[in-house]
Amino acid sequence: MKERTKLGLSWLDQVREKCPEVKFVAHYALLGQYDFLDIYEAPDEETAMKVSIISQANGAFQAQSLPAIPYKRFLDLTREI
Repeated sequence: MKERTKLGLSWLDQVREKCPEVKFVAHYALLGQYDFLDIYEAPDEETAMKVSIISQANGAFQAQSLPAIPYKRFLDLTREI
């Protein structure tokens, strides 16, 4: 845990280098099943997969990606149906 800052910054540098199109929105430390939650915008699923791979390559035992859309777009889709 003493190296947590260094590890986190190294991870972020790798993501920025390999996935420059990723826009970070928020980073949280959690209590529960997962240690960290990163909210970011990626242009596609493959880019999001790269972020997960970078996380796992840096020691994450588990990574999960949950695709999301803005709520306003969700409402637009419901009107289309």
